[in-house]
Amino acid sequence: MLDPNWETVIGLEVHLQLATSSKIFSGSSTSFGGTPNSQTCSVDLAMPGALPVFNELALRYAVMFGLGIGAQINKTSIFDRKNYFYPDLPKGYQISQFHHPVVGRGTFELFFDDQDIYKIGITRAHLEEDAGKSVHGHFDGKSGIDLNRAGTPLLEIVTDPDFRSSEQVIYYLKALHLLVTYLGISDGNMAEGSMRCDVNISLRKKGDCNLGTRTEIKNINSFRFVERAISFEVNRQIDILEDGGKVIQETRLYDSELDETRPMRSKEIANDYRYFPEPDLLPIQISDDYISKIRDSMPELPLAKYRRFIETYDITKDDAEILLASKEIADYYEEVVATCADSKLSSNWVQTEMLAKLNKSNLCVSQSPISARQLGLLLSKIVDKTISGKIAKQVFAEAWSAEEDPLELIEKKELKQVDDFDKIHTIVQEVINKNTDQVKQYLAANDQKRKKLLGFFVGQVMQLSNGRANPKVVNQILNQKLSE
Repeated sequence: MLDPNWETVIGLEVHLQLATSSKIFSGSSTSFGGTPNSQTCSVDLAMPGALPVFNELALRYAVMFGLGIGAQINKTSIFDRKNYFYPDLPKGYQISQFHHPVVGRGTFELFFDDQDIYKIGITRAHLEEDAGKSVHGHFDGKSGIDLNRAGTPLLEIVTDPDFRSSEQVIYYLKALHLLVTYLGISDGNMAEGSMRCDVNISLRKKGDCNLGTRTEIKNINSFRFVERAISFEVNRQIDILEDGGKVIQETRLYDSELDETRPMRSKEIANDYRYFPEPDLLPIQISDDYISKIRDSMPELPLAKYRRFIETYDITKDDAEILLASKEIADYYEEVVATCADSKLSSNWVQTEMLAKLNKSNLCVSQSPISARQLGLLLSKIVDKTISGKIAKQVFAEAWSAEEDPLELIEKKELKQVDDFDKIHTIVQEVINKNTDQVKQYLAANDQKRKKLLGFFVGQVMQLSNGRANPKVVNQILNQKLSE
């Protein structure tokens, strides 16, 4: 827990791999997991005379993100050369943006800690190419270079230093992941490097308006590691400051096995990169018409959908948050509701039955053996009292395992609820005849004991009817017979 005398100040830089099939300045594939150096060309390898050609889809995705957070879209956007020397950077520079990014200032709105709206300032979001990666452990005493990622299109999203805790950071990252997957501009897969996070952390005394010296933790690729890295770094800086030392501005790496951050290099500033306009690419001119067409094609965004779910479907905030965990789940839920016309029943079933089965089977929604329409039709049979909720759960489980249509199973196994008064009366009479001792106890008992014994009789009737007897009719007949 953070020392109450100190305040943590955090800003983020998220590198988001855009969902293009080819790289930002070449036609090479961006698919994950290829043989090392198999997805490269003369542009990616920086061969003499090879010139970049801009991928327009990357621009479209950047504009979509900017519109999604209500940010300024800069009408003129310029690529720059960011100069630094790493083995996995073939050109000796990275094509990025600095002074004139595609996306300017914006605000990311999210719900946090029961606050109505928590606002995170977005400084900018700029396009750039990814570097390759160094590969260790494959060669005796040497490292290899895999350039498959070199040139992969990235959108770097830079926030203001608006976070005060790791919990806020994780909430933002999950909300950001949700937004970009809803927009379809990235799969946000952190395990595959599609979403990587640099965390800038500084400390200051409570009440102090000046920012402390910050450190940057590079390339963290899971929510859990982000939280642990922040926790370690905050405590490390507190120890330094309380011992009278000074925090050094530097770049650090998080070691998940040792659960610690360690120095990587001194922290660069913009001048160190010697930015200048990329001479091989013309400035991008973005028209109002281009922006307008993209805005018109935008899907409903998570925050708007969250509010609509609560208002339209009369469900709780917690339920809405679970159902909006992915666009797939939200779409599935809406189709279930449209089919069975009971929003709360649909919400309960999607959360408890469907998501539990998916998690247990390690499947995503699109792989579910039961479609949204099939589940909606099954729930409609509960609504019209064709089957009971208990029978519906049995049908759901069997349909899932056998990959059969739930309604066909109901017909095939004759599982429809029995409403026939005479049939249920016969079963009730049989139960009463078999349980004379319980009948005597019932007649001699007080109201509280009678309720418990009535539950026993109902259970016996349901067992004899294989769960098909209408519980309402069962209770009606039992009350009548036991009062005679």
